[in-house]
Amino acid sequence: MDWTIALINTAALLNILIVAIGLGLVIFFHELGHFLVAKWCNVYVERFSIGFGQPIIARKYGETEYVLGWLPFGGYVKMLGQDDMDPAQMTDENVAENPRAYTAKTVPQRMAIISAGVIMNIITGTLFFVLVFSSGIMKVDRVAGYVQVGMPAWEHGMRAGDAITAINGGAVNDFDDVTRRTALSRGPITVSGHHDNGEKFDLTMRPEVFGIRKIIGVGPSRSLTVIGQNEGSLVGPTMPGSAASEASFQYGDTIVAVDGEKVEDAQQLYSILNDRASETVKFEVVRKEKDGKSAETIVELAPQPFIATGMKMGMGKIEAVQENSVAAKAGLLPGDRIAKVNDLDVERDMDPFRLTEVFSANAGKEVTVTVRREGPGSPETLTFQIIPDDRDPWSEPPVAKDSPISVPSIGVAYHLVPTVFEVREGSPAAEAGIKPRDTVVRLELTKLTGTAKDALDDYPNSFVIGDKNWAHAFWMMQELGRKGPVKLTFKPAAADKEQTVEVTPAPVPDWYLPTTRGLILSVLQTKRQAKNFPDAVGMGVRYTINSMEDIYLTLRGLFTRDISPKGLSGPIGIAKLAYSFASVGLVHFLLFLGIISINLAVINFLPIPVLDGGHMVFLLWEGIFRKKPSEKVVATATYFGLAFVLGLFVFVIYLDLFVSKT
Repeated sequence: MDWTIALINTAALLNILIVAIGLGLVIFFHELGHFLVAKWCNVYVERFSIGFGQPIIARKYGETEYVLGWLPFGGYVKMLGQDDMDPAQMTDENVAENPRAYTAKTVPQRMAIISAGVIMNIITGTLFFVLVFSSGIMKVDRVAGYVQVGMPAWEHGMRAGDAITAINGGAVNDFDDVTRRTALSRGPITVSGHHDNGEKFDLTMRPEVFGIRKIIGVGPSRSLTVIGQNEGSLVGPTMPGSAASEASFQYGDTIVAVDGEKVEDAQQLYSILNDRASETVKFEVVRKEKDGKSAETIVELAPQPFIATGMKMGMGKIEAVQENSVAAKAGLLPGDRIAKVNDLDVERDMDPFRLTEVFSANAGKEVTVTVRREGPGSPETLTFQIIPDDRDPWSEPPVAKDSPISVPSIGVAYHLVPTVFEVREGSPAAEAGIKPRDTVVRLELTKLTGTAKDALDDYPNSFVIGDKNWAHAFWMMQELGRKGPVKLTFKPAAADKEQTVEVTPAPVPDWYLPTTRGLILSVLQTKRQAKNFPDAVGMGVRYTINSMEDIYLTLRGLFTRDISPKGLSGPIGIAKLAYSFASVGLVHFLLFLGIISINLAVINFLPIPVLDGGHMVFLLWEGIFRKKPSEKVVATATYFGLAFVLGLFVFVIYLDLFVSKT
């Protein structure tokens, strides 16, 4: 018997059980609020149900029947005189004559009963948060690990290693705050923080829609610790076929020095590896042994060359120019096409992909840059004198789809066109029949037949090139395409029909990747923990208020179309999220339950008939005008609300099943 599989299955079943109990508790506490206040007001409660439909369990204690329904999508407390399925009871005078009927109670009493579920969810949600911060929870750190080239953060000069401390004046404690505050924003936002050298910044930028949400284009930083076995990787702590895969790294190793130089953070590590890209380096790592003790060990990591197919692509236009950069001050503009650098033709005398290396190699020296600029008349040829900054050439790699190539030393980003400018004689592309002026349409990374599961099973491996995606596809080939052939689909210049060929990329002499060489580092995290119980209560209350604010901002964004409804989750999506949180650990699951509790409170109090907020509207009407709404008004509104809720329910289930959340 495979005990590993058995343990995984047992853990999965346990997580499913935890999810069922946790979500059930959130519903239970909501309905318990209604139930307790109804009893306190001496209302006759006919049924207390968790779930809908045919009862799985039904027991009567005293005057109330307690039910567990087979549809786990909510719950209800059925009181005499209050039934959403029979709204006429709310205006029935005969029912109201019974002193224990819900409708016989005063307006303040009924308001208390209706609002009790929401209040209970707010209380329990806050308690969940207090427990989380008392125990401490690991959250992704607010330090930016990469800045997406061409996006707002990049255009405004943010760099990897920058710490974001506030957005629009609201404190940023972890990277979730960055994501939330950006996604829920309207118009420009002000991002505050400090660079890794301590210099503070306040930058105003307008987020861009990327997929279904708004972003500024920053991602979390990496730590100095190799990923753990429980972090989702089933293929080991290194990329298949990489230099690191040939070294002796193990899960959980922590890097403390490289070639005797102490390393403080990932940015310093990247800088060292960039400077020594062509060298074998010695990592000093702290490793936990089987007996639980830690010991230092040395791991040697060989250089990792770039791999290529032998195609040189055509030079494209500048996509973006950073504010206050060397290029911006010189006068370069988006749409310009760099033609020459110091009289060297960018396409004929060098590889346009490696243009960033040319500028970095000339840091501090005056460089003559010739560009072609299109205008209302004929194109102009312009010459600029530029002194590049001292920046690593690949410190801003094209890691995202459609990302242009950054030249950090002067602050521009440009695309390569998908048309082949030159094919090196004897290269894999030449042997496959690819010729100059052919257009590359798609690049697909493949594995050799019979190859075991590896990173290609967990990452995208097919890239549509279009007009902007060659740089990203080429970079991903460096990360993931080192263990098998590549399928290239291209359109020959002399034919209309596309062709697909299989080529095996070859190492490029004297060109080495300035990266971790296939070593997978875990995301940098920070522990958020209260100093004492009063501090935990304060943190819990603030998190509750922020969560409620986020929900209202989300609703506003949906109405103003600033937020795509594709990001909504129904019961299936919520269950998947709950399972993922439970898989991480109990503290993270408690955080999720707190968020769900606050969501349930806010959504339930919206002024929609059949929800608690809709009932509160009827009660406000009665309190103001001293009479109940007519039976026709109540019935019409209730059936409208029921149709709306059911329609929304079907819509979010459709989103769960058929719509991507990215």
